[in-house]
Amino acid sequence: MAQPADDKLIDEVKEIFRSYLKEKKHRQTPERFMVLEEIYRADGHFDADDMFFRMKNIGYRVSRATVYNTLDLLLECGLVQKHQFGKNQSIYERAYAYRQHDHMICSECGKVIEFCDPRIQEIKDMLQTIHNFEIDGHSLQFYGTCKNPDTCEKTDDASRRKKVRSGQK
Repeated sequence: MAQPADDKLIDEVKEIFRSYLKEKKHRQTPERFMVLEEIYRADGHFDADDMFFRMKNIGYRVSRATVYNTLDLLLECGLVQKHQFGKNQSIYERAYAYRQHDHMICSECGKVIEFCDPRIQEIKDMLQTIHNFEIDGHSLQFYGTCKNPDTCEKTDDASRRKKVRSGQK
């Protein structure tokens, strides 16, 4: 799992975001920067509602619309990545200065496990050479189930599990 960012990194992403907003003629509101900072201070994956409630519980005065709209802006400028791991719900994670990694997703509980294996980079390099193709990113997800029932974060919502398993939206 990702570690929270330090103040230096947060200052860097704020400057990138500030430049992006200025270039695109968007307003530079304190609320947008609060969302950005909270994303980079947190660790792991989150959905937009998770972020909204996390910020409300901390005491931030931010609307759900601001969170959603800010996530869209952060996606556009490359500071956040968006995933859909076989569910309706989009899951986000920070993208700047964040090592390339891949995911394993439990089809029963939806838990996401990040991993990094240098052999994947070797495969990418080989594919570029063989096919004379420049790869500028990739996404790799493995789906399965937690093997230890004590650590599986199963829910009682059987239809949600069925949808995750089948990859339905």
